[in-house]
Amino acid sequence: MAFRHTVAASPIGDLTLVADGSALVGIYFDGHSRTPRFPDFGPRADAAFAGAIRQLGEYFTGQRRTFDLELDLRGSAFEQRVWQLLTRIPYGETRTYGDLAAELGDPGAAQAVGNANGWNPISIVVPCHRVVGSGGGLTGYAGGVDRKRFLLHLEDPPAEDAGRLF
Repeated sequence: MAFRHTVAASPIGDLTLVADGSALVGIYFDGHSRTPRFPDFGPRADAAFAGAIRQLGEYFTGQRRTFDLELDLRGSAFEQRVWQLLTRIPYGETRTYGDLAAELGDPGAAQAVGNANGWNPISIVVPCHRVVGSGGGLTGYAGGVDRKRFLLHLEDPPAEDAGRLF
C-alpha cells in the first residue's frame, strides 16, 4: 500500500483526502465519527489530488452533480453492496435506510444498512448524506448532522434560496 493524503478546505471544514496508488480510498471530515480502517494516511502529497479537489470545488459551487474519480472502496461484501447503492442515488434526491434494505432484497436490514452507510469511507463522493430516516428526518452522519443538512440543502435548496452560493 502506498497511501498518501492531502487536506482541502471546503465550506463544511477541512477534508482529508486519502489515496492508495491512483485510487481515492477516503475522504474524512475533521472530527469524523468513524476511525479509518487503515493505519495512517501516509505522506502529504498535495499535487496528487488536484483533480479530486477541483471536482469537490465544482460540487460545492453547484457546477458538478456527479464525480469522475477512480475509487477503491474497502469494506465487507455487504458494505460494498450498500455503497454501490449509494452511488446510484441521484443528486438532489434522498432514500431511506429501509429503501436501500428493500433494494438489497432484505427489508428487515435497515439497521445493517445504516451501519454500513456510517462506515462509508469516501464521504460526499459516495453520497451517504442522501440517506435519511424512515420519516425523512436527518439521522446520524459521520461528519455530523449539520454537515449532512448542509449537503442536502446544497443539492436541493428551498425555493427562497435558489441561486445562492454557499
